[in-house]
Amino acid sequence: MFTPQGPTLRELAVQALSSIEHGYDLLSPKFDHTPFRTPDAILEAVGRALAPIGPFGAGLDLCCGTGAGMEVLRDLCRESVTGVDISTGMLTVGHSRFGADDSPSSAVRCADDSLSSAVRCADDSLSPEVRCADDSLSPEVRCAGGGPSSAVRRDDGPPSVAWVRGDARALPFAPAFDLVVSFGAFGHFLPRELPGLFAGVHAVLRPGGRFAFPVMAPPRPGSPWYWALLGFDTVMRVRNAVRRPTFVMYYRAFRLDDVERELARAGFRTELHALTEFGRRRDGSPRARMVVATRDEDTSVVATREGTSGRSAGGA
Repeated sequence: MFTPQGPTLRELAVQALSSIEHGYDLLSPKFDHTPFRTPDAILEAVGRALAPIGPFGAGLDLCCGTGAGMEVLRDLCRESVTGVDISTGMLTVGHSRFGADDSPSSAVRCADDSLSSAVRCADDSLSPEVRCADDSLSPEVRCAGGGPSSAVRRDDGPPSVAWVRGDARALPFAPAFDLVVSFGAFGHFLPRELPGLFAGVHAVLRPGGRFAFPVMAPPRPGSPWYWALLGFDTVMRVRNAVRRPTFVMYYRAFRLDDVERELARAGFRTELHALTEFGRRRDGSPRARMVVATRDEDTSVVATREGTSGRSAGGA
């Protein structure tokens, strides 16, 4: 798709008629050659914007796919980097790509134990210890059941890397992370699923931890991109009305006003950072922002906006 290395139209059609999990398993070998992969310019902009807030200890890439966001975390986190995704195919591609460099990387681990058992909890859920390729131990990634705690910090090189197959709506971790990021995944969640999704992220963050992700301003009504996204969403809604299992992928359902409200309800204090590299719209608002939602040390929740952030991207 758009490149000789990308999927054909037939391959995309087969993917779109599958479930989300199986569809991405099919697409995974060619995913990095499609426009669905988050562009490097966005990844790099988020990394630059997060750098002054860091460094961080343990990081989680929510819906990590083939690991583009893991590259961002590896530059920001000192201890460990974990990717979680529903697609075994995407995780396998990411693991293979990371395993080709010099960073320590654990095997892909499934919640149902169908893959490598390199990561296991004492209570048999998921992982307090992530064993690296060089047989050293990464910092602890704790499980929902608690599990023993014996974190080992790596001071001798890059952060350890772990890959976990799991559902973002039911994350199999206890509070173990200082930073959670996500890139290009929220179109796979219906608006009614956001409260549970954000509550789950809040639950896996340590106090003071951050949840960060980019949000692009919606295209101007009547513009070519506006009609393209409207047409895509309409096609997907018709497909999901007549075929099961559904493939949820809607580009216009993730609105910043709704997101801020649900983040506050989940217990986050939210800030918006303009990603100035992408310029501004005619009304002066940024074309792209980074949302940074913080799990406070206490229970108070305050929603704040930067003076430079302008109008909500979802309000156009």
